[in-house]
Amino acid sequence: MPGKVTKAAAVLLGLGALAYTSWVLEVLVQTGLDPIRTYVSELAAADQPLGGLFRATDLVAGLLVLAGALTALAASRGPRSPRRSQSSRRPRSPRPSRSTPRPRPHERWALGGWIALAVFGAATAVDSRLPLSCAPIADPECAARETAGLVPATHTAHAVSSSLAVTGAIAAMIALTVAARRYGRWRPLARTGPALVVLELAATAWTLAAVAAFEAGKGTWALGAGQRLQVLLVAVWLAVLAASLVRERPR
Repeated sequence: MPGKVTKAAAVLLGLGALAYTSWVLEVLVQTGLDPIRTYVSELAAADQPLGGLFRATDLVAGLLVLAGALTALAASRGPRSPRRSQSSRRPRSPRPSRSTPRPRPHERWALGGWIALAVFGAATAVDSRLPLSCAPIADPECAARETAGLVPATHTAHAVSSSLAVTGAIAAMIALTVAARRYGRWRPLARTGPALVVLELAATAWTLAAVAAFEAGKGTWALGAGQRLQVLLVAVWLAVLAASLVRERPR
């Protein structure tokens, strides 16, 4: 991967990781939401005083990660070799030729990882444009309207885009970590990636269990803490990936 393009992708991903942790501002400003109980998405709800700020940072984070993933993906494919003129071509052998060679196993892992990361970035950007109209965990009236189906369709669309973003993030974490470890690339990611993946899966399981408990009327099970850990681990992994790209030597 060319050095300049690699550094460009690293900068984009690093800035995306920083923007993706904008929710930590709730430590410094008064949001009125309990970070142990409430969704991270409730910070960006349409009826929240700082909702516009958090929607903007989510949009920036998604676009930066999308651009970084596409940059790395384009660079990993490498420049195409120039076509030879008709006169300089050798006679074709009986064996059929292929227009493009099949990617090697590590290239397939990396290819899938960059695509999944691009999906995560795109879904995060879309997610910011589909905010909740109110905060269902913080506001019992909002939860009642949501249960009765009296909230805008953006609530359902937001759930879909959020699920797609989480799926893309986990798939990218797994695929790129496997590529790093199996083929000696991106040393920081190869060392810390497996632990981050395991922790991310555990945080995701915690979040899903807490969501199920809340919907069943059995409390929140510290849903906000679990989801914030989930989001934080994705941001940390993105930062490690960015650092790994910076340290990688051009091939």
